[in-house]
Amino acid sequence: MTILGALMGFLLFSGGAMALPAHAQAPEALSQPSYTVALTAYNAVPEQTDGNPFETASGAYSNPEIIAARSQDLANELPFGTIIELDDSTVSSDDTCGFSRVAHRIGYRIIEDTMNARFTKRVDILLDNEANYATTDKGMKNAAQVLGVCEGVTVRVVGHVDSNHIPKTQAELAAIVGTPTKGIALK
Repeated sequence: MTILGALMGFLLFSGGAMALPAHAQAPEALSQPSYTVALTAYNAVPEQTDGNPFETASGAYSNPEIIAARSQDLANELPFGTIIELDDSTVSSDDTCGFSRVAHRIGYRIIEDTMNARFTKRVDILLDNEANYATTDKGMKNAAQVLGVCEGVTVRVVGHVDSNHIPKTQAELAAIVGTPTKGIALK
């Protein structure tokens, strides 16, 4: 796998492979900022949005495969179009955080939405409200409920894309980031 990654990197940087679209960029590996946040999830329903569940604060379509929101205090650090990767390796495995049970539904995310002002230092991922269920010891639940509140999740900035040209799938997003999808559920 390392040889394949090195070959892909060589081809990408040498011009021997398809370059990133003009509206997308992956940052240099050494300059990837990261932030520690609380992670939650939401569904595109009127009760959990500002009234128009199909449009994000940036004007993008509410695509549950790739969209995330950030608290307003993180607007400068995570502006619209920021591609993020979430890491729960430092999160305690308590009953309030079900990250490991829904991780296969998270993947990379693009910040295209804003949370209510009452929340701070938080990222909220959009999940499908009908088909996105996860099994718990008490039966089937919506994955947003299973995730709950995960304190201490690391958010890494891994790229940026123009909000007018955001990808529609995890596969397209992974191609922009330039890494394998690492077990991310692809459609």
